[in-house]
Amino acid sequence: MVLRYRRWRAPEEIERRVEPYGLVLKAGRWYLVAAGPPGIRSYRIDQIIEIRPLEDEFAVQDGFDLARHWNSYLAGFRARLHTGEALLRLTPEGARRLGVTPAGDGWTEARVPIESIDHAHGEFLRLGSDVEVMAPAELRDRIAETVRTLATRYEEGTRAAGPPGRGTEKP
Repeated sequence: MVLRYRRWRAPEEIERRVEPYGLVLKAGRWYLVAAGPPGIRSYRIDQIIEIRPLEDEFAVQDGFDLARHWNSYLAGFRARLHTGEALLRLTPEGARRLGVTPAGDGWTEARVPIESIDHAHGEFLRLGSDVEVMAPAELRDRIAETVRTLATRYEEGTRAAGPPGRGTEKP
């Protein structure tokens, strides 16, 4: 069959001739496992735009095991996903929210895998004051810059708003 598919890595449409080997359900999403020119790949069903059947017949590769392939794919995906790690200090609440076992009632240090600086930046900001990024320095600096920008914005907003009940427009 030929499928037209929206790639997640670079949001673009691709067209590929594939031989379907099976369907897999993971976390409520269906995936098509199929062989094609780049090898055996997984395609999220909700990203397939069009499928055109072909008259050609094919045979699944000898020895192919869908469950074994999927487990191997997931292990490789996780390895590719986490490109580094961050050293964090977490409050008990921050540790709970990240799924880290707290080291008592105070701050807990933890090393956690991260996908990228950009992704970690957004994820750790969600923890607010329950996290302090210690390393890598690039991530710590980006978080600090964001916090400074927010503090400035909120301080200016408070001054511009005036007493409660008044508009927020600056004079």
